[in-house]
Amino acid sequence: MLLPYSEYSSRLLKRPADNDDDIAEAVKAIIDEVRTGGDDALRNLAERFDGWRPDGLFVTDEEIREASASVPSELKEAIAEAKKNILAFHEAQMPEEECVETASGVVCSRKIVPIERVGLYIPGGTAPLFSTVLMLALPAKAAGCSDIMLATPARNGVVNPAILYAASVSGVDRILKVGGAQAIAAFAFGTESIVRRDKIFGPGNRFVSRAKELVSKYTAIDMIAGPSEVMVAADSSTDPEFAALDLLSQAEHGKDSQVILAIRAEDRMEADGIYARIEEEMEKAVKRLGRSEYVLPSLSHSAAFPVYSDEMLVDIINEYAPEHLIISTREPEAILEGVRNAGSIFLGSWSPESAGDYASGTNHTLPTSGWARSSSGVSLDSFLKKITVQKLARDGIRKLGKTIVTMAEAEGLWAHSEAAKVRCRDGN
Repeated sequence: MLLPYSEYSSRLLKRPADNDDDIAEAVKAIIDEVRTGGDDALRNLAERFDGWRPDGLFVTDEEIREASASVPSELKEAIAEAKKNILAFHEAQMPEEECVETASGVVCSRKIVPIERVGLYIPGGTAPLFSTVLMLALPAKAAGCSDIMLATPARNGVVNPAILYAASVSGVDRILKVGGAQAIAAFAFGTESIVRRDKIFGPGNRFVSRAKELVSKYTAIDMIAGPSEVMVAADSSTDPEFAALDLLSQAEHGKDSQVILAIRAEDRMEADGIYARIEEEMEKAVKRLGRSEYVLPSLSHSAAFPVYSDEMLVDIINEYAPEHLIISTREPEAILEGVRNAGSIFLGSWSPESAGDYASGTNHTLPTSGWARSSSGVSLDSFLKKITVQKLARDGIRKLGKTIVTMAEAEGLWAHSEAAKVRCRDGN
C-alpha cells in the first residue's frame, strides 16, 4: 500500500517526530558566530556550508537583469497572473482605523502602521520556491513596509533566476545571497551591511526553523513552521485521480511531509472501494511523476481511514488542525460549517491545493503541526501594527477620574491614582 489504511484511531493523526535537539547546539553556534562576527562570519559560513566565499553578500542589479532575461516568457506571464490575484486578495484586507467615543469626552482609536524592516527567507533546497517570494513580498509591499530584504542561499554564488525575477517584480529592496541559520541570525541581529529586521518571515529546513525559534526572543517571527501537510476528505463523488494528486502534491514536498485521507462512507465496504481507486491512481502517478525519494518516506508516516458520519469527520478535522484541508465531498459546504481548525481550506472537486500554493490569491505561508488551532496564516495583517490612541477632554477625565482612582488604589499603585486625581482638582 502506498498510503497505510486502517480503521480510524487517534494515533493515526500523530505527526512525524520533529525533534531538533540534535541540531540545537549547532544552530546556536551559528547564530553566535554571526552575532559576533558580522559580515565576515556570513562569508565564512557560506564557504563552509555552500562551498563558495562571496566577495559581495548582496545580489547586484546586473545579476537581476541577467536572471530576468533568462526566465521564460511563459513563466513571466504566470507570475504576473499570480501577482495580480495575490495583490487583489491582500490589498482588500487593509483594515480601517477605528475611532470610538467610549464615554463623553473620551475618544479611543487605533493607528495602523506598517512594520518598517522585514526579512523574508526563501529556501533554496530541492525546489526553488519563487512562489513564496510572491506570497511574502507582495503583502509586505501592499502593507507599506519600507525596507524589504530577502535572503536565499546561492549555489556557487548564483541564485535561482526565477527567485530573482519574482523578487524584482514584487518590490524587494535587497537580496542577501546567504541561506540557513546564518541568514536568520543576520536578520535578527544585523551586521555591518545589514540593519536588523523587525520581523522575519518564511519557511525553511530544520536549521532555519530552529534558528527562527531561537531568535524569536529578540525579534518577531511569522510562525514556527513544521513539515508540509494536507488532509483530504473524500467520498464516493470524489474523482480518485484528483484525490491522489492532491495527496501527492504535499507528499512530494519532503520526506517529513504528511498526508491524511479521510474517506466519508456509509460502511467499510464502500470505504474500501473508494480507497482502492485512489490508491491505484496514486501508484500510477508516483511512477509517472517521480520524486519518489520524497514521496515514499512521506507516505510511510501518513494515513488513510474510513469515517462513517459528517460529525465524526468534522471532529477529526478539528482534532488534526491541518495546514491544508481539501473537502472534496458531495456537499463540501456542509462540512465547512463545522470546521474550526485549518490553515487554508479548498472546497469541492475543482479546488486543488496547488491553486492556493500559486495563483488563486490566498497566502500559502500557513500554520503546521497543529498550530492552526490557535494561529492564522500570513496575511496583510502580518505586516501591520496597530497602535492604540486615546484622547481625553477635561470633562472626560473628570468623569472617569473616580473609576481610575478606585481601581488604582485597590492595586496599590498610588502614582496612577494621583495622575488622575491631580487632573480632577478644582482649578485645573
